[in-house]
Amino acid sequence: MLSHLSSGQLQIGIIGLGYVGLPLAIEFGKEWPTIGFDINQVRVDALRKGIDHTREVSEQAFGASQHVRFTGNMADLAACTVYIVTVPTPIDKYKSPDLTALLAASRMVGAHLKRGDLVVYESTVYPGCTEEDCVPVLEAASGLRYNDDFFCGYSPERINPGDKERNVSQILKITSGSTPAAARYVDQLYSRIIKAGTYPAPSIKVAEAAKAIENAQRDVNISFVNELALIFDRLGIDTMDVLEAAATKWNFLKFRPGLVGGHCISVDPYYLAHKAQSVGYHPQVILSGRRVNDDMPIYVANKLVKAMIRAGLSIAGSSVLLLGATFKENCPDIRNTKVVDIYQELTGFGMKVDIYDPWASADEVYAEYGIRLVEQPGRCRYDGVILTVAHDEFLTLDLQELCRSELSIIYDLKSVLDRTKVSMRI
Repeated sequence: MLSHLSSGQLQIGIIGLGYVGLPLAIEFGKEWPTIGFDINQVRVDALRKGIDHTREVSEQAFGASQHVRFTGNMADLAACTVYIVTVPTPIDKYKSPDLTALLAASRMVGAHLKRGDLVVYESTVYPGCTEEDCVPVLEAASGLRYNDDFFCGYSPERINPGDKERNVSQILKITSGSTPAAARYVDQLYSRIIKAGTYPAPSIKVAEAAKAIENAQRDVNISFVNELALIFDRLGIDTMDVLEAAATKWNFLKFRPGLVGGHCISVDPYYLAHKAQSVGYHPQVILSGRRVNDDMPIYVANKLVKAMIRAGLSIAGSSVLLLGATFKENCPDIRNTKVVDIYQELTGFGMKVDIYDPWASADEVYAEYGIRLVEQPGRCRYDGVILTVAHDEFLTLDLQELCRSELSIIYDLKSVLDRTKVSMRI
């Protein structure tokens, strides 16, 4: 059944052209006919011109991918034999998995499935989601039978937005399939584009679980150092000084405190927790870590307010600048950014808060959060300045020129600036 690789019939369809799907489409498009599909026609039109607003794919990379075609027309997927689903899997307002996009993509793919086709999921899910949630949708939409007429695989994405050294081909890829033959096929497929190599997992569920714990582990480790920051702040100790001293031990893990946002680390643990609770186990460590990290913006805002009060500055009506709106440095991604939480906490004190970020799209920030970015920060204007995101552009800024007076507070949340020129660090 799965003979596309050897028969020359292979045509790949990538569903979703964000941070994960676009680089994948570019790489597969170097080897085989590839259709990149997205429901956002504006995004599709830009990609046809070789423009990627996520800045993950260069203009040269578009030119090197000779067999890729971008479309917003679902009918163009009909001739595909392998479908790779890379749509977002966020959480809802109750912090439960939101599979809306994933199941919609499954229905769309199911409408085009033919005997012998393969569907590979890359979207982050909980263990069992592919076969328990997605496969029934594929069967219902196609009228075909799973593992008799069509097959599935799971190969979790490991894209690190903003990382120009570890692109998709340079990151080792976990692969899996619904049958031994499907697993071999999926592994051979990815082996053609992944220079770093592949790791065949024994089952789809194992591959799903591996992805879930990768980010949950980071989340828990960061929550530990964030909790240390809360403790050391009360003790009057500089957290980074402690961590730098502890890091002289060979096996100390060098995690740093800070905001935990984005579409992976701040989301994936809730998927794992959801599945654990569905089988009767309440995950204490995972959810405890999530609570600590989710509360960090409140800690940051309150630490600034206390420092301003100690300096004799008024709070209500004062002016504060947040440098950075994205969830990480040198990246335009604003999904689940915790900077917004700091903004809301400070405005709740009656402060006037500006956010400046040359990487973020002002239109996207306003559409998503209702906040208007400033085009440039005002000189000699602010009673408080917080470096929230360590964009390269911010590292050379003279933050003192932005301050209203010598009493103004400069808060280096990333601990990357000259400590003699800032009021406090995390």
